[in-house]
Amino acid sequence: LYRTTIHSDQGWHYQHHLWVITLKRNKIFQSMSRKATCADNAAMENFFGLLKQEMYYGEELISYEALKKKIKTYIDYYNNDRIKQKLAGMSPVKYRTHASRLAA
Repeated sequence: LYRTTIHSDQGWHYQHHLWVITLKRNKIFQSMSRKATCADNAAMENFFGLLKQEMYYGEELISYEALKKKIKTYIDYYNNDRIKQKLAGMSPVKYRTHASRLAA
């Protein structure tokens, strides 16, 4: 069973009463980094930084549907084609596949 989760730091706006109630009404689980533990968010902050830098900055604003399609395309590219030096020059999917074959 999957649930919609939103992860954030503990900024005041994420703790605001109206925000918390809005999430609950929409059945969205709120996940927050522990106090003074920025590493909780580091992986996603890095990903979204790359997404904005490689896909979004400098682009004209487009419709929500076009943006949604563009983000899905980028996520597919990131997982399957975009190589990372720290993953031995492989994409995340290729690296996991490679590592699982070595472990077998």
